[in-house]
Amino acid sequence: MDREKGSTSDDQRVYWKDHYKNLLLLAYQSFGVVYGDLSTSPLYVYKSALSGRLNRYQDEETIFGLFSLIFWTLTLIPLLKYVFIVLSADDNGEGGTFALYSLLCRHAKFSLLPNQQAADEELSTYYSNGHRILASSPLKRFLEKHKRLRTILLLVVLLGTCMVIGDGVLTPAISVLSSISGLQVRARKLNDGEVVLVACIVLVGLFALQHRGTQKLAFLFAPIVIVWLLCIGAIGLYNTIHWNLKIVKALSPLYIANFFKKTGKDGWFSLGGVLLCITGAEAMFADLGHFTRASVRVAFVGVIYPCLVLQYMGQAAFISKNLSDVPTSFYESIPQTVFWPVFIVATLAAIVASQAVISATFSIVKQCHALGCFPRVKVVHTSRWIYGQIYIPEINWILMLLCLAVTIGFRDTTLIGNAYGIACMSVMFVTTWMMTLVIIFVWQKNSIFALLFLLFFGSIEAVYLTSSLIKVPQGGWAPLVLSFVFMVIMYVWHYGTRRKYLFDLQNKVSMKWILTLGPSLGIVRVPGIGLIYTELATGVPSIFSHFVTNLPAFHQVLVFVCVKIVPVPYVPPDERYLIGRIGPRAYRMYRCIVRYGYKDVQKDDENFENLLVLSIAKFIEMEAEEATQGGYDTSPEGRMAVIQTSETCCTKLLMTDVDQFASASTTIRNSKSETLQSLQSIYEQESPSVSCRRRVRFSLPEVEYIDPEVKEELLALVEAKQAGVAYIMGHSYIKARRNSSFLKKFVIDVAYSFLRKNCRGPSVALSIPHISLIEVGMIYYV
Repeated sequence: MDREKGSTSDDQRVYWKDHYKNLLLLAYQSFGVVYGDLSTSPLYVYKSALSGRLNRYQDEETIFGLFSLIFWTLTLIPLLKYVFIVLSADDNGEGGTFALYSLLCRHAKFSLLPNQQAADEELSTYYSNGHRILASSPLKRFLEKHKRLRTILLLVVLLGTCMVIGDGVLTPAISVLSSISGLQVRARKLNDGEVVLVACIVLVGLFALQHRGTQKLAFLFAPIVIVWLLCIGAIGLYNTIHWNLKIVKALSPLYIANFFKKTGKDGWFSLGGVLLCITGAEAMFADLGHFTRASVRVAFVGVIYPCLVLQYMGQAAFISKNLSDVPTSFYESIPQTVFWPVFIVATLAAIVASQAVISATFSIVKQCHALGCFPRVKVVHTSRWIYGQIYIPEINWILMLLCLAVTIGFRDTTLIGNAYGIACMSVMFVTTWMMTLVIIFVWQKNSIFALLFLLFFGSIEAVYLTSSLIKVPQGGWAPLVLSFVFMVIMYVWHYGTRRKYLFDLQNKVSMKWILTLGPSLGIVRVPGIGLIYTELATGVPSIFSHFVTNLPAFHQVLVFVCVKIVPVPYVPPDERYLIGRIGPRAYRMYRCIVRYGYKDVQKDDENFENLLVLSIAKFIEMEAEEATQGGYDTSPEGRMAVIQTSETCCTKLLMTDVDQFASASTTIRNSKSETLQSLQSIYEQESPSVSCRRRVRFSLPEVEYIDPEVKEELLALVEAKQAGVAYIMGHSYIKARRNSSFLKKFVIDVAYSFLRKNCRGPSVALSIPHISLIEVGMIYYV
């Protein structure tokens, strides 16, 4: 008995040891991805805050009040709001603006996005803690009823997303330029133009490295950020003791009251610089998918927060005794003996800060694309093991050009800081409003708690935001212009895509028309499987009737494939395929809905055709079993069933892998069945790991079937697979109707048409083999 207790205790000890080991490892990695931007803020906060009207108040009391503002801003927003509240609103481990939006869309009918109309209810990750919360409230019903309010909600989400993209432009510019400007402290001969040139060279090198992938860069960057934090923490502690130990008193919020009492409106103007101390806090939530809540919290509370407080305290102590050194206060406060090592680390940390926001921008663009709000772009997955590690070439080079334009155009960190503050605070303000809705609809807390959250954090952020907006003429216009351009692109794409989907929905082929054609569909049924790609999750698309009326033949087996993006980050592989039947059994028409999350890798893998055949076979057998039990849906549009894609699942249809260079073969089959008869289909595809072809044989055992029609249908499926697979897609041209308004004609005929012509084609985005692709041209009048 004691021995058993001892082993249990040892097992628990090993478990907790591994748990803390993984927690510390993730916390370590988070330094290189999440906290680069937040940790480099001391480079430019005091310079931005003390510029402008606050110059005439440069005395010890003002500096103390300014530090108190910074301390409580760091405490209330990153620590209290994000670490303790917002991080708990993750969407199956994912964070960011779209994660909050997807949570709301699942718990209320807020979505305006096309292709999200059905078949979500059987997803395990679609629910909260394994069950769906169907709360009903007057506010929920009110928002669901009014489409304009849901449109406003989507626009708010897009605004927050565009501001994050704006961060991807402004963060590298201000971080790198601030760090390189340290050269002017020791190398006095360098002018501003030469500093800008060096910063541009560093920026080009940074963006050129992005194709290497964030996984490698994160491991390289994490020790840089840790060394940087330890350096600024130690320097801050030294400056506090050496220059003015009284600064510790400024931790009291009374100094904030005295600050505004003395400076008045001028102090309010300075808030646009103070808020720069929390830039990058949004990354804690946006990059949550790469880590865990516990690891992000441990890193912030254990290292980030104390080191930043010490640095801001020490820098304030230095400025209080050296008021003339405000423009370069960070580098002037560094002891001469360690200046150059700290300068090198500062430059590297600025590059890390840029890398974090660039990676977040890639993730945001991919989410927007997955949810139908961004044109199709090339997404390169830089890691085989981590789905979130991506690189988007087009976005990378666009960000680089915009970043160089901002750096060369402004040439001053104060002007860039004005723009940067508006972008960051806008994202935080949007997050606060979204969190208020999450507290009500997802967490189902009392509306009073949501209102208190909104009033407390919203009022603080509103004060900072209004202070930033005053500086629109002094550089603050940059994020507004960038966000407007990206927002127009995203909304035009969303609008055009939705109009196209609604046209398909309104013009889909009626089942009555299909039934009148008979089993042959009024044409010659040739051998093979035809995969007809459509955006409709129900019904038959108009592309089918267009094809039938123009060509005299169609395939023996027809499968209508709908690639559907559902509002969850990831869909489990065993829940990816939904299979159903269209029309009677003799028609050999099926529907397959392939479901992806907004962070899933959306491509047909090398085994897609095989898994599809196995899934249809499993559906046929499942349907027959239900028919014998009296539970089969005999309507022309029967119910959809989730089919596990694991090849080892029970089915009478067998799949055998044949190796060209070995006599043995690996057979995946039901343990109860024996292979007596073989009808084979050869599926050849280039393997990425070896230089030989892979051949797959499907076979049907000769067993007793309750229904002979089931056996006949399975044999027809195997024969069709043997004959080959063809992919049919619509090549659509979208036109506005003649009686449409001028604005609609411009949006559809000019803007949306331009985006469609210059983005990746749907066949390329879905990795459809060109040799098997058939495109059907159609004109859509929307």
